[in-house]
Amino acid sequence: MSSREEVTAKILSRKVELGLTWKGIAADLGSSSPIIYTAALLGQMTLTAEEAGKAAAIFGLTKEEANWLVISPERGATAIMPPTDPLIYRFYELIQNYGTTWKALIEEEFGDGIMSAIDFSMSIEREPDPKGDRVKIGMSGKFLPFKRF
Repeated sequence: MSSREEVTAKILSRKVELGLTWKGIAADLGSSSPIIYTAALLGQMTLTAEEAGKAAAIFGLTKEEANWLVISPERGATAIMPPTDPLIYRFYELIQNYGTTWKALIEEEFGDGIMSAIDFSMSIEREPDPKGDRVKIGMSGKFLPFKRF
C-alpha cells in the first residue's frame, strides 16, 4: 500500500538517480506545460491516465503508484506557513508587501471578485540581464466576480 507522499518521494529519488530534468520529463509526458507536469509529479495536480502511464514507465512506478497520479490531491497539505524555504518565502513576502495593492488594482479594474487559480495559466522564463539573470513569471487567471444571492 502506497500514499501520494511515498509516490512523490519515489519520483524525486528516481529523477535524481536518472539525472532527469523537469522540462525533459514534461516533454516525455505530453503537450501540457512543464509547470503542470512538475506540480503533478510533486503531488499538487493530477495527470491523465495516459500521462500517468508514461510517468510510470519513466520512474518505474507500479500500477498502484501510477493510480495516485490521477487522484485529486490534498493541495497545499504539506505547506508550512510561513514557508521556511528561502525561494518560496520570497513569494510569501511578495504577498505580504504587494497583496493589498494587487487586490486594490484588480478590484478597481474588474470589480469585486477574485482571480481564479483553477482557470489559470502560468509561465516561467529566464530573462538575461547584465547585472544577473532575472526570473520572469507570468500569471493569467480568469476573473470571477462575487455573486449576490
